[in-house]
Amino acid sequence: MIKNYFEVIRPGINTTFQDLGRNNLYHIGIPFSGAMDNRNFILANSIAGNKENTPVIEFAYQGPLLKFKGEKINFNITGNVSFNLIKKEGPIEGNCYQNYTLEEGDQLDILSTNKSVYGYLAICGNFEVQFQWNSCSTNTKANVGANNGKKIEKDQLINILDIHSENSKRRLEYINTKIENIRVIKGTNFDYFSDKGKKNFFEKYFTVTKLSDRMGMRLEGDKIESAVNTNIKSEGIIKGVIQVPADGNPIIMLSDHGTIGGYPKIGVVISADYDKLVQLPPGSKIKFQEIELPEAEMLFKLYQMETKNLILKIK
Repeated sequence: MIKNYFEVIRPGINTTFQDLGRNNLYHIGIPFSGAMDNRNFILANSIAGNKENTPVIEFAYQGPLLKFKGEKINFNITGNVSFNLIKKEGPIEGNCYQNYTLEEGDQLDILSTNKSVYGYLAICGNFEVQFQWNSCSTNTKANVGANNGKKIEKDQLINILDIHSENSKRRLEYINTKIENIRVIKGTNFDYFSDKGKKNFFEKYFTVTKLSDRMGMRLEGDKIESAVNTNIKSEGIIKGVIQVPADGNPIIMLSDHGTIGGYPKIGVVISADYDKLVQLPPGSKIKFQEIELPEAEMLFKLYQMETKNLILKIK
């Protein structure tokens, strides 16, 4: 039996194995984790003909350079990503949301994300990964998940357990859209902030800083003033919560966030906007828009319907 694997020539930036994450572990300090952009994760597996929660490779900004060894394999990349297939007859420029074939010795060079952050590589098959608490999702801050909780590294061999080829020509016509207004519901500590602080939060633009990763997104802008002590008793937090420390610049907690926090929480990003939020690179401008919980729930149902409709359009 031929062994199929990728040799990692260049690991890229923050390249990890991800799935949809792990549930019900907040009480022992383990966050949900999972793919940052759920829709692009799900579309990658759908185009590949995989089950929805099959592990994929997630990368940020620059992806890996991989050399394939073994039988031919089909793959696709989702997001807004530039990549090339390097074959014996020469390089081929790839398009996202379309399956391609790699043969023995071919290389896949994932060059960069374009005015975005995260991209996804799915194969028509399964990577050999370890699961922890029923998920492979890698949280490098906690050393939890596949690859011993670490990023994919140079010279590593990524083994492939099985391959299927019946969906080799599948593709989707899809363009990622950007978002500027991030919709939020008021946080549990909204009344801890001064009237000026609340006004700045909803009326001013904030800039995404370089101090952002899978754990959190730091913003800069007009100071959000607190009317009480900015250090409060630590309590549980969730993905999308917006905390405001003493400097008045908000921090949005993302997929690998800590499970407790001691800064006042002014708002929570709605689930329907989360995928587009995490794709905003440093320097992007965002503005917060208040909505109520019933509208947030309706928008999430609409987001789920849109994702299902996109899957139906895969040919």
